[in-house]
Amino acid sequence: MSLALGYVPLVDAAALIVAVEGGFTAAEGLSVDLVREPSWATLRDKLALGHLDGAHMLAPLAIASALGISGPETGLAVPLALNLNGNAITVSRPLWAEMNPQGESLEAVARAFGRVARARAAQGCPLTLGTVHPFSSHTYQLRLFAARGGLDLDDAVRTVVIPPPRIAEALRAGHIDGFCAGSPWNSLAVEDGYGRIVAFGSEVAPDCPEKVLALPAYAAATSGALVRAVRRAGRWCAEPRNHDDLARLLAGPDHLGIAPALVRRALAGTVVVDADGTRRDAPNFVTFGAAVERPNPAHVDWLLDRMAAAGQIVPAPALTERARALYRPDLFDAALAGGDASS
Repeated sequence: MSLALGYVPLVDAAALIVAVEGGFTAAEGLSVDLVREPSWATLRDKLALGHLDGAHMLAPLAIASALGISGPETGLAVPLALNLNGNAITVSRPLWAEMNPQGESLEAVARAFGRVARARAAQGCPLTLGTVHPFSSHTYQLRLFAARGGLDLDDAVRTVVIPPPRIAEALRAGHIDGFCAGSPWNSLAVEDGYGRIVAFGSEVAPDCPEKVLALPAYAAATSGALVRAVRRAGRWCAEPRNHDDLARLLAGPDHLGIAPALVRRALAGTVVVDADGTRRDAPNFVTFGAAVERPNPAHVDWLLDRMAAAGQIVPAPALTERARALYRPDLFDAALAGGDASS
């Protein structure tokens, strides 16, 4: 079977990339072309129109696509989750200096951000923050971070959508004052000297559902081989002894095109947050493997709550039922029953 699988260049595409380049899909008899997409909107539309046979996808975007509230309504199935966490919030160095938080706790930093945001809004020049898609954990983490500082993001801040590979560049150019994105783009802003990481997604929303393997619903019944391959790859990615090799693979020009050290920091959970080289430990900065792989309908419920809080949906039992139908732990279990469940 030959497949075209899409991904957006991020560290959390690791399981899909390794599944193909590490030979896991070939071992299952699959011929797979990896297709690097420039944005989540492009990936969403190509999946909807049948130009992709599956994708590394934002969990809330998969839900929004299935509900028809982002792009064409698309019959999808999620037989496997790819990771938890992996994001961070980064601000420009001038904004960080203006914030000057009185302490290092998340609350202290969020309060400092809220104070500056309110002052800027009162002056008629609100802060502009970048997110990677309206239906993303990044959007919800920005809102949760603001709320920790007593700020309603909608009241004081302008939010714009920028594709992940371009979001650090937008900060450097001064088009935005900060952003929430997945690795390695926060670390790039720090490494190049124009950004300061102020919060990890894993502390704003612990164990946050992030990316999933999304497939057309019509392909769900034949997804077992792909699920097994990507699952095994995800477990390989989770092993610390493989992280040097994984960082080199992901950092290559065909994928992220970035220094391997920036990828390695995310995998290790020891992240440099400022130009002075200050390091912060976050053991669960990004999580792959056994702890994440089986689709969890409770994650759908959490994401629907976040969508409702953002004013993106009106909660209703029928909507919840449709969204929950997207996650298919039965397909995950059937895939394991059809192969070696121990590996």
